[in-house]
Amino acid sequence: AEQQLGISGITDGALAEMSANVDNIDYKVAAEEEKRRRHDVMAHVHAFGIAAPQAAGIIHLGATSCFVTDNADLIIFRDAMDLLISKLVVVIDSLSQFARTHRALPTLGFTHFQPAQLTTVGKRATLWVQELLWDLRNMQRARDDLGFRGVKGTTGTQASFLSLFNGDDEKVEELDRLVAELSGFKGKSYPVCGQTYSRKVDVDFVSALSSFGATAHRIATDIRLLANLKEIEEPFERDQIGSSAMAYKRNPMRSERVCSLSRHLMVLIGDVLQTASVQWLERTLDDSANRRIAIPEACLTADIVLATLQNVVEGLVVYPQVIARRIRSELPFMATENFIMAMVQKGGDRQECHEQIRVLSHEAAAVVKQQGGDNDLIERVRKCAYFAPIAGELDSLLDPSTFIGRAPVQVDRFLANFVAPALAPYADIIAQKKPAELSV
Repeated sequence: AEQQLGISGITDGALAEMSANVDNIDYKVAAEEEKRRRHDVMAHVHAFGIAAPQAAGIIHLGATSCFVTDNADLIIFRDAMDLLISKLVVVIDSLSQFARTHRALPTLGFTHFQPAQLTTVGKRATLWVQELLWDLRNMQRARDDLGFRGVKGTTGTQASFLSLFNGDDEKVEELDRLVAELSGFKGKSYPVCGQTYSRKVDVDFVSALSSFGATAHRIATDIRLLANLKEIEEPFERDQIGSSAMAYKRNPMRSERVCSLSRHLMVLIGDVLQTASVQWLERTLDDSANRRIAIPEACLTADIVLATLQNVVEGLVVYPQVIARRIRSELPFMATENFIMAMVQKGGDRQECHEQIRVLSHEAAAVVKQQGGDNDLIERVRKCAYFAPIAGELDSLLDPSTFIGRAPVQVDRFLANFVAPALAPYADIIAQKKPAELSV
């Protein structure tokens, strides 16, 4: 770019030699130089100069270390987020298929992890999908908002480049735009910076990943709870061992792993926030060591969480009979309002009916809680002369499908109106998805 804009001394031969040796890195020489000079970038500048001697005098011309490191980080962030987004959309697509398949399968809802009104297996899955869609929005936005540090000089004033171009302000701006363009940022570089780009950019980037960690933890926790109820299980291979001592166990180990790693992913944003908050004036070096650990770890952790989540989601096993049995144990209490309405339609008194149901419900609850028996409320209602007018309607009044409201329609419309448009830009990625294989 500097040659194109007229900087003398940058020959075609020097550029060709640099290009030919881009991957010819002598790490031994670089390590020796770094130990000697205590400067990682200058160590590689010297090593590169040895590999490309014609260019030794122009490498790093007008630049500062952060021209190399910050711009390289931004390229890595962009490419890393592309990889993570490609995995996230596959998880969303697979979980959406699960929701569609089980859109109308009634299941007991839980609030406070106590039995509540019915929902459907598919509707519950849409709650997970919705949060993943928000993560997709956040990650895509963080990726698209990335700019390039560009050509800004030692403290962001571009003084060195202004000197190279003999005070030609327009050429300095064009160099900044051109370098960003050649680096794949469509000419978009941050308009101002100090020596580094603002570490607020790191906050935006890692925030999206940490937020996804919260979603993944929530989904995996729900699956673990449902596995305890034996309603839904993560995949479990034929020869898999759940416990070295208890041979019968089928532990939700993959979901547990998602939770474990997600906790780590969630807390990494703390490092990034603290680093952004203590950047003195034009910059201070105490950001460097921390972010070299925290940000790569955030990307790597998000990557394995996504792979594990895909494996779990695509292998989920549903046990309808177990779900139905739990519904039968709780539905009689939930159906009492329906019994009252049916009796009133037959001419009964609402308050008298309520009292009759209250007494029978407490008797049935005592059998369940004090005697460890099954919920026999329906049999008590059948045998009660007061409820004779609706005895023939009890089965229809207890049909679980009449207790799920608009859940199946909600699933259909959510998938059509929100999921499909969100995934449309990634259709090619989804079409090429492959199973996520895990060794452990």
